[in-house]
Amino acid sequence: MCGIIGCVGRDDETLDVLVHGLSKLEYRGYDSAGVALSGERVDVCKKSGKIEDLREALESRTLGGAAGVGHTRWSTHGPPTDENAHPHLDCNGDVAVVHNGIIENYQELRDELVTAGHTFKSDTDTEVVPHLVEDALADGLDNEAAVRRAIARLEGSYAVAVVVSGDDTIYAARNDSPLVLGLDDDAYYLASDVPAFRDFTDRVIYLADGEFATLSAEGWRVSDVDGDEVDKDVDTVDWDPEETGKSGYDHFMLKEIHEQPRAIRQCLRGRVDELSGEVDIGDLGDLSPTGVQFVACGTSYHAALYGAQLLRDAGIPAQTFLASEYATAPPPIGDALVVGVTQSGETADTLSALREARKRGARTMAVTNTVGSTAARECDHALYIRAGPEIGVAASKTFASQLAALNLFSLGTTRIDGAREIIGALRDLPSNIQAILDDSNAESVADTYVDSDAYFFIGRGHQYPVALEGALKMKEITYKHAEGFAAGELKHGPLALVTEDTPVFAVVTGDGEMARKTIGNVKEVEARDAPVVAVTDGQSDVERYADEVLEVPETHPQAAAVLANVQLQLVSYYVADKLGRSIDKPRNLAKSVTVE
Repeated sequence: MCGIIGCVGRDDETLDVLVHGLSKLEYRGYDSAGVALSGERVDVCKKSGKIEDLREALESRTLGGAAGVGHTRWSTHGPPTDENAHPHLDCNGDVAVVHNGIIENYQELRDELVTAGHTFKSDTDTEVVPHLVEDALADGLDNEAAVRRAIARLEGSYAVAVVVSGDDTIYAARNDSPLVLGLDDDAYYLASDVPAFRDFTDRVIYLADGEFATLSAEGWRVSDVDGDEVDKDVDTVDWDPEETGKSGYDHFMLKEIHEQPRAIRQCLRGRVDELSGEVDIGDLGDLSPTGVQFVACGTSYHAALYGAQLLRDAGIPAQTFLASEYATAPPPIGDALVVGVTQSGETADTLSALREARKRGARTMAVTNTVGSTAARECDHALYIRAGPEIGVAASKTFASQLAALNLFSLGTTRIDGAREIIGALRDLPSNIQAILDDSNAESVADTYVDSDAYFFIGRGHQYPVALEGALKMKEITYKHAEGFAAGELKHGPLALVTEDTPVFAVVTGDGEMARKTIGNVKEVEARDAPVVAVTDGQSDVERYADEVLEVPETHPQAAAVLANVQLQLVSYYVADKLGRSIDKPRNLAKSVTVE
């Protein structure tokens, strides 16, 4: 995750505005930072490290220009160095680009540009953009047309801002990565999030995917991919920092659900080699556990259940314990590893369990989203899920990233048959999740069942933790009764609660024995007039017995769990929205639970 800031119309104050904006965005990236100002030429200053390092570098520089862009980076392509810091330039130094996201076809574009004689100075995917603009300018296109042609070549997620020498205009575009414009009386801003310019204006315009913006001292314009002007609403934002930064989404939770493709990419980046079928989590050292105990709470507990299943599939004894109950758990056996799964790294129950494990002589590892958190500091090892900041109280993208990270942990510490197939499925997760986000009928399903008495969720194997998580999301944000079960357990008591007003969400993927048995459980509830919503890839024919179907792409069973979860997240979100619930701040809940 990276942060972008742009400013035009502040004359001699432009540089100060950019640096101030970067300081507000440093939570989005802390590896490096840089700025570019465009006047008669493009002046650039960039530095690895924190914003303070950039400020120090600027003390010995004189930068001038009416339009400027800045960037704070969280490394994806290439390590955090001065060369890899943004902005990036073309061969002539006339085009400067900052970018947030992942350009998936960058290697193809880079090879093409190198063959054409372009010289690259960084390891980043971003650097292809200024060179593409350079080529378009050489073909005689004007600045806007040249930037548009370059953007049209990109595949993946991006928020891009461009300045060109001799031009006091900022050109910007977005796809699956946020950009918001800020409007003042005589100055205009753009940023990854509102806090970057909130000290200067409270009037904002949220760009949508596929939209293109131009900002100059004379004004602003937003257009579509064909260049036709788009009529945009100007919103006035409330300056409470906790309530800003939704990037055009109604709620943080919906935004974070839609950020899951990027979060998964970040989790996997640099850690998988599909050709060799290997995973590199070498920064953890040689763990080689003979057994694993997971400790976790809430959503992280469901991720831990999934992780334990992965290890058992690989022949490693693994157990999962609620962290708050770990004091009564059996001690680790032999060279066992105790893994605490905690999004914040500050969950009190999980920290207590990890400390108890250390007292018992066990090695410990944290699976967390927060660098420098207590869990990361106190454990022998830390595996970061790299989901980026999550503001919504109900976890969404962090759960998906936990599942991805636990796949990496399993693949990296064991020998698994079919590892190459699993890695390929992990690689496809971002595009498969995006396909669900683009085509889901979850809102229609929510319309149908919003007034239900209760909700039940069932699944087997890798899908059992997903059923539990689906129920938890429904509880957290709708305040409705919801329960998740291993599918085979429904008939051992809970079936007494099933009525025509209690829909059952059945997660059924693949066409193996697990799927066939779950279909049997579906028939049991169908016989009692309960509506059935099947979450399926279509391989098992379960849709024949379902009232509604939520489709997921066909993939490896381990990855299918991640996809099914996205559909259940969306259903819970839309039910809560239709009920008027406080989705981002559910009653009685907190993001990081720091009491036992």
